[in-house]
Amino acid sequence: MSPGTIYLDVPESPSLDSTETTADADVVAVAAAGSAASSVGASSAPPSASCGSSKSCSKSTSSVHELLECPVCTNSMYPPIHQCPNGHTLCSTCKVRVHNRCPTCRYELGNIRCLALEKVAESLELPCRYQGLGCPDIFPYYSKLKHEAQCCFRPYGCPYAGSECSISGNIPTLVAHLRDDHKVDMHNGCTFNHRYVKSNPQEVENATWMLTVFNCYGQHFCLHFEAFQLGTMPVYMAFLRFMGDDNDAKNFSYSLEVGANGRKLMWQGVPRSIRDCHKKVRDSHDGLIIQRNMALFFSGGDRKELKLRVTGRIWREQ
Repeated sequence: MSPGTIYLDVPESPSLDSTETTADADVVAVAAAGSAASSVGASSAPPSASCGSSKSCSKSTSSVHELLECPVCTNSMYPPIHQCPNGHTLCSTCKVRVHNRCPTCRYELGNIRCLALEKVAESLELPCRYQGLGCPDIFPYYSKLKHEAQCCFRPYGCPYAGSECSISGNIPTLVAHLRDDHKVDMHNGCTFNHRYVKSNPQEVENATWMLTVFNCYGQHFCLHFEAFQLGTMPVYMAFLRFMGDDNDAKNFSYSLEVGANGRKLMWQGVPRSIRDCHKKVRDSHDGLIIQRNMALFFSGGDRKELKLRVTGRIWREQ
């Protein structure tokens, strides 16, 4: 589809329950986990009782954390943690991937659980993996994964919908990425006035037409405008996304308006966070939707050329 011409006038925690059995002879893994447990000390004891200094505590915890790292995928292991008869451990996901054969010694894995290592994990408290991005919290080992899936400091995915972009990062990084790599238009201000002209409006495919980033109230917003098939009906849609978390997005509202010939369509809503992917927002129809016949009516003339002007504004809720 021709891209057209755009004119802008801008004023949970894993469970320990399992039906799998543990072998009586899992001596190697039990010994390793037992050694790790003794190096960590009791989790309920104060730091001075469990280790000589915070530095040694950190070193012990780090060594146990390494013990809980799957040798295949290098991710942290959660119950059920499997082991071979020689005590080599790996996570349940990789057990399937290696076809039930130990990747270290090639012995058949069977259904041996390493309960000792799972118990050691219960005593650990570790920082969030996004500590380097600003998260200050520390969590029990089995709560850490659930937190990280919702951590407000976790990186954001690129909001550009025109390609499968794998870039992620914080908001300043993504703003620079959109500007420099995707050549997205950047504008300051809380109002907008977009005009779209397309010579052949009969061609409607699933394609993104326009993305513009607005900077206002010290925040960034992504305005999407595109054409796609809604069932068998060709439609145009405009919607706004907030470059930040959902809780912060709720502090703002926006309105969109399109019309001509004495007719007008209006939409008012709350911008969706870019935590929600573009397709999820579009498929939920959370925005201004214009049927093609109505869009051509707004365009006037002989209806052989699409001329839409979309205006709107963003404001902060009190």
